[in-house]
Amino acid sequence: MTFSQVWAWFTDPANWQGSDGVPSRVLEHLLYTGLTLLIALVIAVPLGAWVGHSGRMRWLVTGANAARAVPTLGLLFAVSMFVGPLIKSDLAFVIPSIAVLVLLAIPPLLSGTYAGIDSVEPAARDAARGMGMTGWQVLAKVEAPCALPLFLSGLRSATLQVIATATIAASVSLGGLGRYLIDGLASRDYVQMICGSILVAVLALVADGVLALLEKRAVSPGISGRATRVARSRARHHDAPSDPDSAGADRPETDPRQAALVGPGSTGPAEATAATGTPSERDRT
Repeated sequence: MTFSQVWAWFTDPANWQGSDGVPSRVLEHLLYTGLTLLIALVIAVPLGAWVGHSGRMRWLVTGANAARAVPTLGLLFAVSMFVGPLIKSDLAFVIPSIAVLVLLAIPPLLSGTYAGIDSVEPAARDAARGMGMTGWQVLAKVEAPCALPLFLSGLRSATLQVIATATIAASVSLGGLGRYLIDGLASRDYVQMICGSILVAVLALVADGVLALLEKRAVSPGISGRATRVARSRARHHDAPSDPDSAGADRPETDPRQAALVGPGSTGPAEATAATGTPSERDRT
């Protein structure tokens, strides 16, 4: 297999048309990913915000992180075998796949939301309560904006994991970019498998880039630290030294009284001392 074969696969118009074409597979993959993230957000964000705000039931976060050790493919087959006989439609394959992907997406979202809320400075909470805010107002107007960077970090992690793992949906007869991997393996078409892997990687990088831009726009400059960096840069620029003179150093300003005392032709305090003498010398004279 060579680069020319991979390039020929991507430039073949047949691979970009029909229900098996790249655009259709990418849309299916995005549909699985979007539905999974939507369900996971509805579950994980309120739960993580409540745990971080109240400080109760923190074991839920630990348990969710421990659930990452469960093998995703094995769990998919187990859920499919249990749910399949109960449903007599295509949902028998869709529901297990989405359920497994949701379980994969919940831990980073839950951890990011909890960590963001929990890391808010107690002084900020006390100040908000001192202004008369209720608990929900403190959560919505103080803790949630401060927790936004860590929450978006968890969202980026969950998105990348779901995009990469959604390929296993093809193993239970669903679509998406995983079809190129499963079908290519079945027919020993390794070029198709490589191209499918490249598409998954590119989709993950594009999604991460979009979320990174969203994080840059959504997070307040005061929270992200951009305002501090800009202020420091302006301070350094304002405090820069003036242009040096021909000798390579700034020329000090001359005191008019010293110039009058020294008189013309003298260039510094040493000459002034030589001309006038020290106070003791003047007293002796």
